[in-house]
Amino acid sequence: METIADIKEALLQNSESTGEEQKDRISAVDFKMVTFSLAGKDYAIDIMKVKEIAKAGHFTYVPNTMPFVLGVHNLRGDIISIIDLRRFFNIEVPTRSKDSLESMLVVNVEDQLFGVVVDVIDKVVGIQKSSIQPPHPLFGDINIKYIYGVVESHDRLYVLLDVDRIFGVRTPSTTLAEKAQIADANFVDEVSPQPMASNSAPVAVAQPKATPAPAPKEPEVFTAKDSDYSFIVDSLQKQKSFYVTPINEAWTKRRYEEWVGQRGHDNSQLVNIQDAEAFLAPFYSSNTGSFWPKEYAENIYKALPENNAKQICVWNPGCGKGYEAYSLACILRKKYPDARIKVYAQDVDLLSISNAPLLVVPPEVANSWYAPFVVQSVSGTYSFKPEIKEMVLFEYHDCMHTNNMPVIDMIFSRDLISFLKPDVQATLLEDFDEKLKGNGKIILGENENLAYLSNWSETMVGSVVVYGKQ
Repeated sequence: METIADIKEALLQNSESTGEEQKDRISAVDFKMVTFSLAGKDYAIDIMKVKEIAKAGHFTYVPNTMPFVLGVHNLRGDIISIIDLRRFFNIEVPTRSKDSLESMLVVNVEDQLFGVVVDVIDKVVGIQKSSIQPPHPLFGDINIKYIYGVVESHDRLYVLLDVDRIFGVRTPSTTLAEKAQIADANFVDEVSPQPMASNSAPVAVAQPKATPAPAPKEPEVFTAKDSDYSFIVDSLQKQKSFYVTPINEAWTKRRYEEWVGQRGHDNSQLVNIQDAEAFLAPFYSSNTGSFWPKEYAENIYKALPENNAKQICVWNPGCGKGYEAYSLACILRKKYPDARIKVYAQDVDLLSISNAPLLVVPPEVANSWYAPFVVQSVSGTYSFKPEIKEMVLFEYHDCMHTNNMPVIDMIFSRDLISFLKPDVQATLLEDFDEKLKGNGKIILGENENLAYLSNWSETMVGSVVVYGKQ
């Protein structure tokens, strides 16, 4: 096994510089990086993040993990996860024999060790930190989010990776988070729409306080700008963790006017959790928490894009008890019969996630459009066929931590975003944008809307609204 110290020594021994030139060069070096290649391109990692370099193989496979996780490895008594950086970045991996050894960097992130498999490990390169240029997507085939910078050394251009962003806890884009918080704070005030900036959400800006001029008395009209609206917004947040943002603002205002019309202005406030639940009852999408009827399943089928890929990945955050994930898996199998399909189903309800793989199918459901996808046991109960169960990976996930998964063909996230705090909403939307393929599609809750963001287009397919990248 070759250590960093060994490489450093070899680098100094092989130097062709004269003694004086070498002194000048060393005095100018204030940053060292370990360089390696992926698919023939040069990459690097800060040497301070690298614990050692090794050749290893025979990793222990761990079921139900992400495709880029090769397994675990016993590194002198420490069990570490082995990540294939090529698969993580969706780079084609050359075929290797079963007994071949992999080139591996052991990196330390937040006191946790990871084995990172790459194509070829090159050498240690010393540079001036001031020579590192800002990241640019043209310099690599990976997401700019994971690039720390770009640096040229000895006529070679290296993409310097940010391992903290790759393996560490994710933090939202400050710009997006601030926009969401500003919008959330100002929805309850009198607002004036502002022009939409490119690739950003329109932000409502509170108007300066001024003494209004006397006006003729008009008939009472209850609108979303009524002073009591702010109390409704606050009550929904406190009692049901429902956050009014541009995602659901249009629905909330319509529902408020309807609510006031039903209850009367003097009785419109949400005084308890029962009132809040009654207010939100029309918000939830059709067939939430249940098996899908044929008509709705056909609408989802029509909304799925044509896709000839051999492998299709779908992200289903907020999957609940599994009705949605399994229904979606059945439709995906019908739509793409020849593809390898993986549905990443996530939720924060640990009990639901734990029981989802054991979901029992009622006889009336098993004999409906679900029939080709279920099997009957000797006891007479119905469950989904193994090929359907194997498509779905149920995970406990709170949407606030790094979602290291391959690029996604489709995101199915009904009625989830509205129950996340504004900064988390912004982070999740950023994740959607980064992980979704250029031709990928998103289906949100029926009363959630992405059209306010200029980088998303909206299409109606039957009764289903589908969002795609502009």
